[in-house]
Amino acid sequence: MASLNKVLLIGNLTRDPEIRYTPQGTAVANLGLAVSRKFRDKAGELKEEVCFITVVVWSKIAETCNQYLHKGSPIFVEGRLLMRSWEDNTGKKRNVIEVRAERVQFLGKPGQAPSGQGASGVGVNEPPASEPSTETAWIEENEEKPNEDQ
Repeated sequence: MASLNKVLLIGNLTRDPEIRYTPQGTAVANLGLAVSRKFRDKAGELKEEVCFITVVVWSKIAETCNQYLHKGSPIFVEGRLLMRSWEDNTGKKRNVIEVRAERVQFLGKPGQAPSGQGASGVGVNEPPASEPSTETAWIEENEEKPNEDQ
């Protein structure tokens, strides 16, 4: 039986990235992403539907996102759905479905992040230039993927 787990999203960050490090020193960041769609209802009235999604980013991509992205930053994310389960403090089983990012592209123009902070178009393997590039850059996940259970 064939299967495919691929997610493509374009949206804006709902908050600044939240970065933390595993005991082994691997960076992991959570990005809150708002993805919206506009449509007309049966009465012809314009409506907007917003979906709020948690995107999990690992390693160098997480550090780069933390450095350059801020609340309101537009991004494109390519990844896959991942379900995690755990038991909370009360013993109740909890589940969450998140997007595990494999690639992130900054969509805003360089230097135009909200409140004048940050810049776009900086790749993972490139040191930030004194004058930001006018191109957007893909940030791709390392071939050596960290253990997702960390």
